[in-house]
Amino acid sequence: MAKIQPVNTPHAPKAIGPYSQAVKAGNLAFLSGQIPLQPDTMEIVDGGIEAQANQVFKNLSAVIEATGATLADVVKLTIYLTDLSEFPRVNDIMASYFEEPYPARATVEVSALPKGALVEVDAVVALGD
Repeated sequence: MAKIQPVNTPHAPKAIGPYSQAVKAGNLAFLSGQIPLQPDTMEIVDGGIEAQANQVFKNLSAVIEATGATLADVVKLTIYLTDLSEFPRVNDIMASYFEEPYPARATVEVSALPKGALVEVDAVVALGD
C-alpha cells in the first residue's frame, strides 16, 4: 500500500472542507480542485472569468510547488466551468501557464461551484523518483 502524505501551503487558499490541498501517493500528487480564492483573504477575485482563471492557475502552481514539482510535471487537469461558452478564454489562459507537451485534460460544465466561483481546476502531477 502506498504511503499517503498530505501537502499544504500557505501560498494557496486553505481547504474549505475536510480535505488536503494535495496528497502525495508514490510518485504522483493528486491536487484538490482550486477555485479563484485569494489565499490571504479567502475571497473570490473580482474581474470575471479571466481574473478567476488566472487566480486558479496561480493557486494550483503554489500547491504544485509545495509538492516539489512544477507546472511542467502536470500530467492531467480537469477544468470545471459554470458556463462552457467561457471555454475559449480559459483555454487561452491555460496556454499561458503551460508549454508543450501539454497535460491531458477534460473540461466539463457544472451547474455551480463553491462560493459562486466560475471555474475550478484539479490536477494530477508526476513527481520525481
